[in-house]
Amino acid sequence: MRRTLLTPLAAGLVLVCAAASAADAPTVIPAQAVKTAEQLRDRAMHDDTAYRIVEGLTTGIGPRLAGGPNDQRARDWVVAKMKALGFDKVWTEPVSFPLWERRSESGAIVAPFPQKLVLTALGYSPATPKGGLTAQVIAFPTLAALKAADPATIKGRIVYVGARMTRQKDGHDYAIGSGVRVGGPVIAQAKGAAGFLLRSAGTDPHSRAPHTGVTGFTDPAKAIPAAALAEPDADQLERVLAYGKPVTVTMDLDCGLAGTYTGANVIGEITGRKHPEQIVDIGGHLDSWDPGTGAIDDGAGVAIAMGAAKLIHDLPRRPDRTIRVIAFANEEMGLFGGRAYAEKHAADVAHHVLGTESDFGAGRIWRMSASVKPEARGAIDQIARVLAPIGVAYDATKPGGGGSDLSQMHGKGMAALSLTQDGTYYFDWHHTSEDTLDKIDPQDLAQNVAVYAAYAYMAAQARGDFGSAPGAFAHDGAGE
Repeated sequence: MRRTLLTPLAAGLVLVCAAASAADAPTVIPAQAVKTAEQLRDRAMHDDTAYRIVEGLTTGIGPRLAGGPNDQRARDWVVAKMKALGFDKVWTEPVSFPLWERRSESGAIVAPFPQKLVLTALGYSPATPKGGLTAQVIAFPTLAALKAADPATIKGRIVYVGARMTRQKDGHDYAIGSGVRVGGPVIAQAKGAAGFLLRSAGTDPHSRAPHTGVTGFTDPAKAIPAAALAEPDADQLERVLAYGKPVTVTMDLDCGLAGTYTGANVIGEITGRKHPEQIVDIGGHLDSWDPGTGAIDDGAGVAIAMGAAKLIHDLPRRPDRTIRVIAFANEEMGLFGGRAYAEKHAADVAHHVLGTESDFGAGRIWRMSASVKPEARGAIDQIARVLAPIGVAYDATKPGGGGSDLSQMHGKGMAALSLTQDGTYYFDWHHTSEDTLDKIDPQDLAQNVAVYAAYAYMAAQARGDFGSAPGAFAHDGAGE
């Protein structure tokens, strides 16, 4: 038999061509994996693991303000729960951040018609002076109007912005409310305001539960007291302002920064059988705001990911790739857990084959979108066909960002999905005392678990990758 010997250069070219051919080959999910994913989907629709997790987290732990009294307790609880569910590996990775504390808050209209106002301090707000801050109010209908205002009209006053949100299935009006909450206090301070109030970033016009949330303050020396009014109280303030008389308000906030705190991301894995170094990322954030018990934001997300991983764990054999669940630290005050995770794992982003985080409540998932390489679109189509029977539509025109914390890994180059839940009523309860377990429908939660279990398993079994590589998805605004 005649043998052809290749020169070292020719052999190298053959290897390069073979690698290029493999990279360009379509990513495909084998038929058996599709069948197993369908079985996982159907089993998940009748599984209550996730509901029991979020019930335990919100009942046994309760509110989980980052760095607050329940921070360590929540991490310990999730570590123990992951181990009890049979995760192969469980560990924590430290995350440091500024520690902000809330102690008390109150407000009132002083003149011309004295009456109480229901409000809540915003994250990174400093305390008011002892005895409170009392000043005349100047009102603006929108953030744009505040931006355009003459600083001379604002100096020494309490700025109020009354922009409204309405209920939307995809929650897109949150851009209005969060834009005012994050940017408004910073703009008001720069124009000389003494304090800041906004109509809560919420969608229930009848609830007197004000919505807290973070501001854009980064320099404590330049921060002013900032709070959100409950919707009916914002209406009342606007009615009083409409009389055309000077309106004076008092705010008494006892809150502020108290040093630095080191928490942690909690991570658990179902280890891959063939490619343990290749990872499918799912998760939610463990912290919550303090008025409620953090059920929809984001105990549900942590529970969905853990419940999905548990179903995959219970299959007769492990998936080919690793399923990793991350319970992120301190998302609410600035994505600290997501940023820390992305920085730590950026160097091996190519091994994070596909990821998404659940952080939009527990309503049914109705839409999927993806940011993957073109050769992986066929595999996404396969995932979409498995999810279609439980109400998920694939929108191939939209990018997938990975969710709040995992958007940071997407920004490093991780391929990502967005699995959009029905958020019609999410902002009725978001960041309020109304964020409690009764807002979660067990069947809707089970549908979320079905989506996450089926997607994660199919990604773990795919032949080929989804395009993760350093900087791979910068073109679609990844991580923004």
